[in-house]
Amino acid sequence: MAALRLSVRAIEDAGRGANRDLLSFGLDEIDRRLAGGGLAAAALHEVAGASASLSDDAAATLFAAGIAARRTGTVLWALGRPDLFAPGLALVGLGPDRLLHAECGRDEDVLAVMEEGLRHGGLAAVVGEVGRVTMAATRRLQLAAEEKGVMALMLKRWRRSGQDPLALPSAAVTRWRIACAPSETLPVPGVGRPRWHVELARQRGGAPFQWIMESCNAEGRLALFALSADRPVAAEPGERRAA
Repeated sequence: MAALRLSVRAIEDAGRGANRDLLSFGLDEIDRRLAGGGLAAAALHEVAGASASLSDDAAATLFAAGIAARRTGTVLWALGRPDLFAPGLALVGLGPDRLLHAECGRDEDVLAVMEEGLRHGGLAAVVGEVGRVTMAATRRLQLAAEEKGVMALMLKRWRRSGQDPLALPSAAVTRWRIACAPSETLPVPGVGRPRWHVELARQRGGAPFQWIMESCNAEGRLALFALSADRPVAAEPGERRAA
């Protein structure tokens, strides 16, 4: 088993060295804290809502959709349940003309579709919605993403057990938690642009961090919001800050 683990690690390291394509957020506040200066394009990344609430789940979905939207080409989305809201995805740049749906009833089917899509090699990204996933399954997806140079985004859904979707170990290069945050106060009655608490819970080769960001725009990009003149900024890494 020890020899097998070393062999698998060597394959993973070779894949990371051969493909250094990165997807930048376009924000130095985020990119400079990511190992390599951006998201590895040929890799598996996990996203989950910070809680089981529908609002956090929707924020996590739009966060993943915004990342996929910044890739050029068709995106395959493997559904765990048929509740994906297409107009919401279009608002963050992932329109129906770029999206392929695969409705799957079980996590095992979602994983199989994701792997098949990754090994096809002609897609911009593959997104899959799952609950519990084994380390072996995430390792297969990571190797498939490296092999064909396709980004894999795994949406980890909360289940009835209430267990944190990111609690189990994973081969994902980055793992994110997304929560809704109070929107900007407007000078008139109304709701401002949505804000998210974006937490980089884990990354390979780098430290965790967290930010408060404005939600994705029509091009799938997050934004910094302006600080008021009298609001202090926490400058120490690891602290929650208004970025």
